[in-house]
Amino acid sequence: MITTASISGMTCAHCVRAVFTSLAGVEGIHKADVSIGRAVIEHDGTVTPEEIRDAIKVAGYDVTDIKIDGRTLPIVP
Repeated sequence: MITTASISGMTCAHCVRAVFTSLAGVEGIHKADVSIGRAVIEHDGTVTPEEIRDAIKVAGYDVTDIKIDGRTLPIVP
């Protein structure tokens, strides 16, 4: 499953690394493509939008919008 989060407050490469590192600690997230203002997250479908928001909040930023691509099938281990 793919979830895209719009993130406010990011301005530099340090911000990108902080969000990437925080998302990497969430069980079920397989890949996160983080850029300034946005994160595209591939996960197994068990990760909730609240978990994504919380992880990004730990990094010091706020999620302004979350879009879930429901057409993507979850990865089966």
